[in-house]
Amino acid sequence: MDRKATIQRKTAETEIQLDLNIDGTGKNSISTGIGFLDHMLTLFAVHGFFDLTVGAKGDLEVDFHHTAEDVGLVLGDAFNEALGARNGIRRYGHAVTPMDEVLTTVTTDLSKRPYFVFRVPPDIAVGSGFNIPLAKEFLRAFATRGGMNLHINVLYGENEHHIIESMFKAAARALDQASGFDGRIGAVHSTKGVL
Repeated sequence: MDRKATIQRKTAETEIQLDLNIDGTGKNSISTGIGFLDHMLTLFAVHGFFDLTVGAKGDLEVDFHHTAEDVGLVLGDAFNEALGARNGIRRYGHAVTPMDEVLTTVTTDLSKRPYFVFRVPPDIAVGSGFNIPLAKEFLRAFATRGGMNLHINVLYGENEHHIIESMFKAAARALDQASGFDGRIGAVHSTKGVL
């Protein structure tokens, strides 16, 4: 079974082409015009073993928000399409990931019921560019369109770069686990018989 998707999105604000292979090796080619987002998506691909190609052009002269959010939407659409009926997958995934002084947990349920939780320590100094608020918008868009519960909890940390990096690495690891197959699961892993 090929679990791949190609998604295109074109609006007055952004133009995005994205290719995803859930069962990849981490190969990636990322160009969004936002250097730190490119770095995070590269980490996401590598640590989740997802093959990911992203080409995005956005109205960066306005700000990074439209591009960041729309890339999140498109990545979520790609995950949703590539997962298909979600037959045989573990469905749940959890990762605890350190990044120097930061410790982050990410827990996911690929339930087709979007729900997003995002908790970071208070009083973190927020910089410009791709910062914690933009990471939140990206990840919320991704979770919503991907049809998943996504709970991100930064237990402690100080450095904004490290916090965001730990989120993306932990999310990748949790999603790799949740999207993986378990031979004991015949169809969908639900007492309802459908997700």
